[in-house]
Amino acid sequence: MLMTGALSLMLLKADLIVPSGEWLDQLGKHVQAHGGGMIKLGRTYYWFGEDRSEDNVPDRRYVACYSSTDLTHWKFHRQVVDTANPEGVPGYWVLERPKVFYNKKTRKFVMYMHYDDGRYRLARVGVAVADKVDGDYKLIKTFRPLNTESRDIGQFIDDDGTAYLIWEDRANHGFHIGKLSPDYMDVAEETTFIKAPLEGGAVVHYGDKYYAIGSWLTGWDPNPNVFACAPSLKGPWTEFKDIAPPATKTYHSQSTMMLKVSGTKKTTVVFMADQWKPKAQHDSRYLWMPLEIGDGKLWLPEPKPWKIDVKTGEVSYIK
Repeated sequence: MLMTGALSLMLLKADLIVPSGEWLDQLGKHVQAHGGGMIKLGRTYYWFGEDRSEDNVPDRRYVACYSSTDLTHWKFHRQVVDTANPEGVPGYWVLERPKVFYNKKTRKFVMYMHYDDGRYRLARVGVAVADKVDGDYKLIKTFRPLNTESRDIGQFIDDDGTAYLIWEDRANHGFHIGKLSPDYMDVAEETTFIKAPLEGGAVVHYGDKYYAIGSWLTGWDPNPNVFACAPSLKGPWTEFKDIAPPATKTYHSQSTMMLKVSGTKKTTVVFMADQWKPKAQHDSRYLWMPLEIGDGKLWLPEPKPWKIDVKTGEVSYIK
């Protein structure tokens, strides 16, 4: 379902989130936060993602920062990353899936990203730091976490505030979940390794279980995303099952994060996913939908317009 700019604006004014629609910021421009991650500070959510704007300089890479208090209306702050190749990788280079963590002890904002060459042979993470949430993030280093390959990355912050990085390890046919060091500048230890050839990893803690989502290795092409669950991050993890009818290929999307909204009346988990357009990346869309989750089950309903009350956690749908 593709929306014109005028119709998208009308739906935003109605406080609706429209999967596949053109999501406009306060300037009337399509939100550029692809492969994104999110943190919450006080009542405000901050959404970071790849800025794929058409007028970007081709040999530079950009990360944009947006904020919202209702998860529907987003304010563009600035491009918090605007950089040429920092380590001199020959030819085309990659900066993907930025995820920001706030470290309360150091009072620094730490951004992890997938850093690679055009053929995805480096398979590293980059770490950048800023003093403000929408500050100028400076790349400090790149490395392979725990000396393993790392391509798609995800972030997870548990209910006790512990921060974890999720990264795909192509050589070992699975993905890792690793606890960050006290200053968040490194991966301190592996919490678990999930043996399944998946990327786009995302994790959420809901009820008495942990749920992990991933997508199969089909590059830009969508596929049926799957989930597994476990009583703890260390496992044991169940076998992976589809989260939507396989023929829909997850409604032509790929997972990037699961956002838990803990309200006064209900806890809602939002599936955040990208609908990539390889030949028009600036126009890639977002598929956000509340998940049906609990008791070891997880299901992505058919996308339709919806709204959320972030105070109560309640969701309603529009036919």
